[in-house]
Amino acid sequence: MAAGRARRLLGSLWIALLLGQPDPAGAAARSGSQSFLTGSLVRTFTPFHFLVEPTDVLSVRGASVIMNCSAYCETSPKIEWKKDGTFLNLVSDDRRQLLPDGSLLINSVVHSKHNKPDEGYYQCVATVESLGTIVSRTAKLTVAGLPRFASQPESSSVYKGNSAILNCEVNVDLAPFVRWEQDRQPVFLDDRVFKLPSGALIISNATDTDGGLYRCIIESGGTPKYSDEAELKILPDPEVPQKLRFAKQPSSLTKVTGQSAVFPCVAVGFPTPYIRWTRNEEELITEGSERFVLLPGGSLEIGDIAAEDAGTYTCLAENGNDTIEAQAELSIQVPPEFLKQPANIYAHESMDIVFECEVTGKPTPTVKWVKNGDMVIPSDYFKIVKEHNLQVLGLVKSDEGFYQCIAENDVGNAQAGAQLIILDLAPAPTGPLPSAPRDVVATLVSTRFIRLTWRTPVSDPQGDNLTYSIFYTKEGINRERVENTSHPGETQVTIQNLMPETVYVFRVVAQNKHGPGESSAPLKVATQPEVQLPGPAPNIRAYAGSPTSVTVSWETPLSGNGEIQNYKLYYMEKGQDTEQDVDVAGLSYTINGLKKYTEYSFRVVAYNKHGPGVSTQDVVVRTLSDVPSAPPQNLTLEVRNSKSIMLHWQPPPAGTHSGHITGYKIRYRKVSRKSDVTESIGGTQLFQLIEGLERGTEYSFRVAALTVNGTGPATDWVSAETFESDLDETRVPEVPSSLHVRPLVTSIVVSWTPPENQNIVVRGYAIGYGIGSPHAQTIKVDYKQRYYTIENLDPSSHYVITLKAFNNVGEGIPLYESAVTRPHSVPDPSPMMPPVGVQASILSHDTIRITWADNSLPKNQKITDARYYTVRWKTNIPANTKYKTANATTLSYLVTGLKPNTLYEFSVMVTKGRRSSTWSMTAHGTTFELVPTSPPKDVTVVSKEGKPRTIIVNWQPPSEANGKITGYIIYYSTDVNAEIHDWVIEPVVGNRLTHQIQELTLDTPYYFKIQARNSKGMGPMSEAVQFRTPKAESSDKMPNDQASGSAGKGGRPLDMGPDYKPPLGGSNSPHGSPTSPLDSNMLLVIIVSVGVITIVIVVIVAVFCTRRTTSHQKKKRAACKSVNGSHKYKGNSKDVKPPDLWIHHERLELKPIDKSPDPNPIMTDTPIPRNSQDITPVDNSMDSNIHQRRNSYRGHESEDSMSTLAGRRGMRPKMMMPFDSQPPQPVISAHPIHSLDNPHHHFHSGSLASPTRSYLHHQVSPWPIGTSISHSDRANSTESVRNTPSTDTMPASSAQPCAEHQDPEGSAGSYLAAAPEEDAAQTLPTAHVRPSHPLKSFAVPAVPPAGPAYDPALPSTPLLTHQAPNHPVHSVKTASIGTLGRSRPPMPVVVPSAPDVQETTRMLEDSENVNYEPDELTKEMAHLEGLMKDLNAITTA
Repeated sequence: MAAGRARRLLGSLWIALLLGQPDPAGAAARSGSQSFLTGSLVRTFTPFHFLVEPTDVLSVRGASVIMNCSAYCETSPKIEWKKDGTFLNLVSDDRRQLLPDGSLLINSVVHSKHNKPDEGYYQCVATVESLGTIVSRTAKLTVAGLPRFASQPESSSVYKGNSAILNCEVNVDLAPFVRWEQDRQPVFLDDRVFKLPSGALIISNATDTDGGLYRCIIESGGTPKYSDEAELKILPDPEVPQKLRFAKQPSSLTKVTGQSAVFPCVAVGFPTPYIRWTRNEEELITEGSERFVLLPGGSLEIGDIAAEDAGTYTCLAENGNDTIEAQAELSIQVPPEFLKQPANIYAHESMDIVFECEVTGKPTPTVKWVKNGDMVIPSDYFKIVKEHNLQVLGLVKSDEGFYQCIAENDVGNAQAGAQLIILDLAPAPTGPLPSAPRDVVATLVSTRFIRLTWRTPVSDPQGDNLTYSIFYTKEGINRERVENTSHPGETQVTIQNLMPETVYVFRVVAQNKHGPGESSAPLKVATQPEVQLPGPAPNIRAYAGSPTSVTVSWETPLSGNGEIQNYKLYYMEKGQDTEQDVDVAGLSYTINGLKKYTEYSFRVVAYNKHGPGVSTQDVVVRTLSDVPSAPPQNLTLEVRNSKSIMLHWQPPPAGTHSGHITGYKIRYRKVSRKSDVTESIGGTQLFQLIEGLERGTEYSFRVAALTVNGTGPATDWVSAETFESDLDETRVPEVPSSLHVRPLVTSIVVSWTPPENQNIVVRGYAIGYGIGSPHAQTIKVDYKQRYYTIENLDPSSHYVITLKAFNNVGEGIPLYESAVTRPHSVPDPSPMMPPVGVQASILSHDTIRITWADNSLPKNQKITDARYYTVRWKTNIPANTKYKTANATTLSYLVTGLKPNTLYEFSVMVTKGRRSSTWSMTAHGTTFELVPTSPPKDVTVVSKEGKPRTIIVNWQPPSEANGKITGYIIYYSTDVNAEIHDWVIEPVVGNRLTHQIQELTLDTPYYFKIQARNSKGMGPMSEAVQFRTPKAESSDKMPNDQASGSAGKGGRPLDMGPDYKPPLGGSNSPHGSPTSPLDSNMLLVIIVSVGVITIVIVVIVAVFCTRRTTSHQKKKRAACKSVNGSHKYKGNSKDVKPPDLWIHHERLELKPIDKSPDPNPIMTDTPIPRNSQDITPVDNSMDSNIHQRRNSYRGHESEDSMSTLAGRRGMRPKMMMPFDSQPPQPVISAHPIHSLDNPHHHFHSGSLASPTRSYLHHQVSPWPIGTSISHSDRANSTESVRNTPSTDTMPASSAQPCAEHQDPEGSAGSYLAAAPEEDAAQTLPTAHVRPSHPLKSFAVPAVPPAGPAYDPALPSTPLLTHQAPNHPVHSVKTASIGTLGRSRPPMPVVVPSAPDVQETTRMLEDSENVNYEPDELTKEMAHLEGLMKDLNAITTA
């Protein structure tokens, strides 16, 4: 750049000197007629140009042709002609001569098959001596060939009013010489009958006169050429419509701007068709257009074609019955045109100049330069720069003349020229000139530049005002170049752009205000040789061979500078920063593993022994497309109505498209018929409405993306079910279920929820608002919208807002709300808007996809900032469930790990920086059902009273039902190890929790398993439960428990424990059977003694109680009796019995008696839970079965009775025996057995601890303090208190004076233990009951009478003690009664029900115990006498 400025400055100074003015005007003066006004040394530019240039000519053989040419110059120019680049010798040519104006006349054009001397390209050359030469554009002379028909007319027929076409195809150069004849008479062309450029004849709106014989004639000089004759018949109108068809369709054309074009379009049919045209699918208006003309018959003519006329033209023919169309392309070519022409230039020798030339055209023109008529060949001093400009370096005098830029393409050529004048130096004015600079040396020599320094001339040692010009040339070349210093006084310069290893000659000239001085002596300097590195590899090409590979090829570098060792191929994905490379030995390489349909750039570097050479330019190629490699994303289904479903999805992930997505293929099918698949191919939109579906039918859908290569992978099947019936739109929607407003400064955010009745169509919502009235303005929004922001409101203003849902019937009832906008002084915190359109799409039993939209994002919903979304969800069961949250950076989130068949609610908020939105409207979704994952629980088996061959199976639902239970399957077998398919199956439909199985074999062990099912399938089976049916059907036996050797679930072997001691009699019988007559006699004596003592105690108590009876206590007792009746005898009044008389018998004990040989199916030896957490609740559905038994351990007791345990603190335990009005039965005394570690029942014979000691085993749950303590209680008060547990777990509000009346029909002795025994070897007895029931009073039940008088209302039921926390749990102990010959089954412990809390509080007024009336005691005594008679019968037997 510095050198260029120096050159321009030097030239400016010289011109200034020549003009006598100091203004520097530039290195070269450019002007059309500019002149320098000083002296004879300055010349003006001479006008010299063509007035007329030759044009292309079409001629025929034997005709005369004139090629026009005329040039202007002040001096008359000499005109010559070139044909095909060679000058014509016109002096001795008798056929071709030069006309006075310079035109060329060719007489009698010669043209034959083998001799074509006149056809070719002609160019006019004008020369002015001592000025220069210019050449014209080239013009083509075309001679029409011999007459020849490509196709001839054929006979045809046409309906009247239709158009007919007669073909006559000839060469393009002969088409202008074609004419037509009808019946040997010339056809006159007009608007109705016209000839196409190809020569064919079109007759529109045919009439009868158009019929006849037609032929076409070629008259191109010489004898005319005739075609065959063809007959055209005109047919009358047909009576029926004729199919519409094209007789002539348009064909694609290529035309040059300024020409005209005709698109033929002839359609025939009946009714007569009408033709119209479109261009690029837009209607083409021909009426009133000057350039677009609709010719008769429907053909289109375009005149004076312009570049913008290019495109697709479509001819549409329609006749009311049918429509057909045909297309053709119009391509436009443009001859070269100059955007910038070369300008005239003044210059001096040794200067560098540039002629500028800028052209355009289609196809892109090529440019060549001509100097004085001769081609300029590029060299070191003549260079083509910036595509088309000509640069001349180091001007010499011979460079003067006319330079022309000639542009040429397929459809024409053009030329433009300029003159270069080399100015001579003017004589030096008076004044001293500087001498030669001294000591010119090359201080730095490189391969391509040299730095020169020198000292100032002797004539001017200071040299501050001197400038210097450095002239240099290659050794042996007389064309010098010049480089000027940048500033006055500068004594060094760097000459660049030199050639390596080349000798240059330098000289330096100093200049002052008077002119240039002497030149320094020439200095020869050789540049350094360049390192022998390879040049760039030429002709690098890259092409995609497949979607993942590209092949790159190149040639050996021209400047190899030694043997090429290898090449390195560099490639990089477009848009990436990291470049990869691979070593290649040959001249091509295929790179595999590239991304599909991705642009890559490639370059090659050659290596020799010196290292890497010059890199090639980058070539860019895109790999081929392929089918997408991933399915579309986020497929969601929206059921619109009973017959249509809307699908929405997102494109496959970026990088997996493998091409341009051209559409999406949707496949769908009924879930019930998976083989019948329907396909639908849509466009590139990301949604599709599938219509025509069946009502109430579940369909599965999947979507795949398409490219031109085919179909990519499809999404998973997603299912949705159409509505059974469409929503109702015969009435207006109901009122929206809620409306919320949030005022801001100038806006109010309104949010709402839809009407509760979802069966009525809602088309949208109308929001009205205004100051004081909601009718000022109304806004309607879509039915999917759930919030809206009312903008442009006034601050601190009271607005009334109304919301109405509407459909096509009308608007529904409005909902009103008011809000006051905030004042301006309050800064708007500008919270973010919450996400909208939150939707929950259920994907499986534990997965739900949450999608939403963000109105603060642009329309394309593309996230470009650092915002994130928080999704929260929870279920409402149980009610105190906490929310779970997760963050997402996209507009969807997959919530996993959910519970099956559970309703969840979801909401979303958005956070950006420190700003967060409120939670969005909630979306709800219920996960799909799953097969039960746990078995039914608490399976129990009991015998039906009175029917030993029938058993009742009870159970509770699975804890993990995972859906609505639709039934159960009961499996039972006598072989627990049998294959499951060999077990007997009993199905239970619905959600029943009990089932009877009849006709079982007596005295047989059965095993039972239960399996639950829902709509998804079967769950796991429960553990096997063993049950042994009774041995005989005798009804006089008490129902027995399960076999003592079988524990409730699985029959574990007996574990006697370390504290077990054999019975005193020495027997180890598991049933406690007596082994000697002595034991039996002792037992009888004990029983009789117990009976006598009991009678005495009863009499004493009765007398004592009678004295304390008051009227007030009668009322209280009546209240208690009514309470018990409502619970225990509800629905079965005939079984009501008088209340029991409770008798203290802590001191009584009953020796173990022989166990009856027939087992009782009602008692289940279920282990007692070890702690309160093991206790599981029992479903109320058990009640239906338990009502059949009058001593149900639940009865009809309210669950509130749980709380009645609270008042039973610090009470003395006592055992009481009820006396019933039943027939006389033996009296039973309960006696606890030493505890065993095994938590199951054990029965053994022999005498046990003393009565006093055995009392310690009767310590039970604390009783109310207010209950009176009998004398016998006081006798052992010290021991009792010591064994009373201390517990704070029972509320104090339930002390019940009437608790003793709870079970007047109790049928089993019950022993409950709630405190650990002080003696580690002894454990308190417990009874097994359902865990949801409180502790109840203890009762020793009456034994049912023998024979048919057995009362089924008195079965025994296992119950569970309520144990205090941190107290051990003890085994169930049973009391046995029996006769001499056989033993009765052990009696289970019974806990009577406690009254409800409300009734209990009413009865707390009674401060003392409850006593009976004398008549009631009389009945009880009669009952006791019956018991004694039973005992006597036993002893006498």
